[in-house]
This record gives sequence, C-alpha cells and structure tokens, in this order.
Amino acid sequence: MARSLTEVPIVSRRAWAGGLRDAGINASSPYAAADTAIDTLSGYLPENRSPDAEILPGRNRVTARARDLVRNNGWAAGGVAKEVDSVIGSNFRPLLKPDWRALGLSAEWSREFKEQVEARWRSYADDPRLFADTTRAQTVSQMFGTAYRTYLIEGEAIGVLNWRRFRPTKTCLRLVDPDLLSNPNGAADEARLRGGIEISRDGVARAFHFRQAHPHQGYFDAADAFRWKRIAREGRNGRPQVIHFFDKVRDGQTRGISRLAPIVEKLKMEDHYARVELQAAVINAVLAAFIKSPMGPEVIDEMFSEGGGEGFLNYQGARGQFYGQSNGIRVGGARVSTLYPGDEIGMVNTARPAAQFADFESAVLRNVASGLGISYEQLASDWSKTNYSSARAAMIEIWRGWTARRASFAQGFCQPFFMAWLEEQVLDGHIALPAGAPDFYEHWPAYARTKWIGPGKGFVDPVKEAQASAMRVALGLSTLEEEAAELTGTDYADNMEQIRSEMEAMPEGTLHPMQESFAKLLGNTGGAALDDARRTTSED
Repeated sequence: MARSLTEVPIVSRRAWAGGLRDAGINASSPYAAADTAIDTLSGYLPENRSPDAEILPGRNRVTARARDLVRNNGWAAGGVAKEVDSVIGSNFRPLLKPDWRALGLSAEWSREFKEQVEARWRSYADDPRLFADTTRAQTVSQMFGTAYRTYLIEGEAIGVLNWRRFRPTKTCLRLVDPDLLSNPNGAADEARLRGGIEISRDGVARAFHFRQAHPHQGYFDAADAFRWKRIAREGRNGRPQVIHFFDKVRDGQTRGISRLAPIVEKLKMEDHYARVELQAAVINAVLAAFIKSPMGPEVIDEMFSEGGGEGFLNYQGARGQFYGQSNGIRVGGARVSTLYPGDEIGMVNTARPAAQFADFESAVLRNVASGLGISYEQLASDWSKTNYSSARAAMIEIWRGWTARRASFAQGFCQPFFMAWLEEQVLDGHIALPAGAPDFYEHWPAYARTKWIGPGKGFVDPVKEAQASAMRVALGLSTLEEEAAELTGTDYADNMEQIRSEMEAMPEGTLHPMQESFAKLLGNTGGAALDDARRTTSED
C-alpha cells in the first residue's frame, strides 16, 4: 500500500536511540549541552555556585598569577599598558556639564560655573606638590591610572578618601592594595561579612575592613598585619569615604576577579613554549660544530674488556694530546687544520625555532588579545597584514569597548572623588552658588554632572577622519566639543581660547587656519566666503 505524502513514519524509541548511537550521539537530554552521555562532554561537569563562592576561594591565587604574568611576561605587560594608556592616559579629567535645567538655573550660569570649577580642579589635580594624594606621590591623573591598572590586573580598584586639615585642599585620596581588604582576624566568610565587606540586608556594601599592613610585607609591620580598621562606606551627608570599583557580572557579587583570569593558562603556555624554543636556538648557536669519533660502543667495550680500560684511556689521551698541540700545516702562509685519524667534523642542525612556532604563537596571541578586548595587531605590534579598512574596523570595535570601560570606571571610581572635592569647594566658599539656588546636597549629582575625557581615538587616515568629523557636525549628528574630546582628547573650550589668542597674534592680513570654512575642509574652494574672511582679518 502506497504511503501518503503527508503521513509521518512511526519510528520506535529503540530504533531512534540506535540511530543516534550509530551517529555517535547518545542523547539523554533535549539539549546537547546538558547531555552527560556525549563522549566529548562526559567529564565536563562544572557546578552552579553563587558569585562569591566562585570568586572568593580562588581569588588570591588568580591575583598572584596575574601579577606574576604582568611582571614577567612581555605580552601581558604590553597588553595591560596599552589599555591603561588608551583608557586613562596622562591627563584624565572631568568636563563639567551641570544640569542647569534640573537645577532651574540659566545656561549662562552653567557656563560660568563650569569654567570656575574646572579651573580650580586643574590647579588641584595637577599641583606638582601632589596634595591630592594622601601619600603625596602622584597627581590625580596618575592615581587614576594606577587605580585602573589595579582594576585590570586584580579585578578591583579601592580608594579611601581622607581629610588632611593642614593642606590647601583638605580632600585627598589614598589608593589601597586590594590584599588589605579582608575579614578581621582571617574569619571565614558569612552572610553579612564577605571578603572584608559588611553587607546590609538589601545587599548594600556599608563598611569595609582593612588590614593595617600587608601580611607578607616584613617583620617591621608584623603587629599592624594583625590589626584591622573598619571604615564606613559613606560619612555625614553621604560624603564618600571608601570607593570600591569592580565589574559586577552577577547579582550577589561582592569582590572582583582579575580581567586576565580567562587567559592566564594560555599566556603561561605560550611563555613556556617561547622559552624552550629560545633556549634550543641559543644552544644550537653556541654548539655550531663537534668532532665525531669513529669508535662505536662495541669497540669501546672490547678495549675495556681486554686492557681493563687502559686501552681506551690511552686512546683518549693520545687524541687529547693531538688536539692540544698545533696540529696543522701551513701552505702559502695559510693554516690547514688536521684531525686525529678517523675523526670527522659534525655540524649541529640549526632548524630553530620550530616551523610551527610562529603559527602557534599567533594563535595564542589572538586568543589573549580577544580576552583583553584589543586586536591581535595591537597586542603583537604586527601590522604587516593590515590594510586601512581592517585597521579602521578594528579601531572602531576596540574603541567601543574602551569607551564603555572608561565611562564605567569614571562613574564608579573617579566621580565619587570629584563629588567629594566639589563638596569641600562649595562648603568652604571657594565656589559660590547663586542666590536662591537649590540645596547642594539635595542636587549634588546635578551640580557635579561631568563627562570624563581621556586620550583621543587617534587617526588611521587623518584627512578622511577630519572630513567625516566636520560632516557629522555640519549635519547636527555631533558637536565640536564631542569631536575634540573623541578624536584628540582635548577640551573644545580650551582649544577655542588658545585659537583666539593665536588669531590676535597673527600678522595683519594673514588668515588663521581655523577661519577656513567647513566647506573648504570638505574639499570645496571656499569661494567668496573665504575672500570675505581674509578682508575682515586685514581690516581688523
């Protein structure tokens, strides 16, 4: 009987399972990822644990390995340095944007307030006397760079805000080694105290316990290594006292984990393989040649058995005496070396490094670069196979990640410090609020609203990217302030002030490049508008 085209054949469960076994898949779960009968996954049985149960027990070991790699592995050190330089750079600073609409104040006040606050911040942050640092060792930008480096390697950045009465500005920041954040007396973690952090019923970190000295620092701090100090997260009026920044990836997570954790194993494998290849290459270079004796094992055994070893010793002595003497003749002034009868010259095979070494290293570095969030070309400094399109695409992708990390770090670590500094400036009267202005503490975030500026993106093709920037501004898709911050890492207001002074210093009749129109920048001639600008400059 003919089967209908729409009829579904009935297959017994046993036949179905047998077919799967024939195909190499013994399915016991609707999802292959959950199937324990598959050979490739049978031993892969990770556990589901809480975030702190995953992180806290092994955190110290992960941190120690990450630190060691950054100290001793060039790829790890270079990758960390590149990210710190690109995200924080040498002059990480706030671009104040007070929310004047939320405050019910004017845009004119906003501009004046911005200029006044930023001027005082520059004097404070860049003071060569280093009063912003409790230890007086770094400027503010340098402290931010150190904190970001600690976050990258150890998974978290910690700072304590201090008050030093006899400094020009009393607010200062003390960076804290994450190793010092721990439970008092080494107590075990519990529901309300984990990793040195007191946690409220709502899961809020309300206080931190810091060991007063590193346990492995030395005998001179032995007593302080067993003393802890409790510091509340916030003081009166909500002033920050402890700043703790880390990537929170799951609910209930208390401490951070090194960003290098997923690539520690591969970095160590690559490092070991590279060392072995280098050692082999050095040995091959040192042992370029050797002398081969014609005597085999059988001959040596025979000489030992017949003469009790004297025959062999006499033979070796004669060879040593021969090579210790000047065993050559001269023909026309040139020396011709001779060998002991029966000896031959052998050359060491110098096929090092191994043919597959470069491919192996490239594959490992691509994995490491992906883990760090940068491109292989940046990590390896290898641009031999890169064209403009691929470089541009890589830059856009990487810059998106760096921009997100910069914004996250700025809001989580830098902004609380800035708010504490601004509070002091307002309360001490250095920065005055207008009459009738809203209460500072009720609108603290609105007064301190900022965008943090770091290094610019840079250019792959300066001309094309400058033209694209001008087009975005011309079409209303961006602003000159945004473009200056993104491309060059500068403040547009500062740029304009400098350009204004340069225009005043230009010789009569000379046009400053800034006075060129966007049309000319986009490739047009400028025409009559350009001539008018020149005439105006000459008349002025």
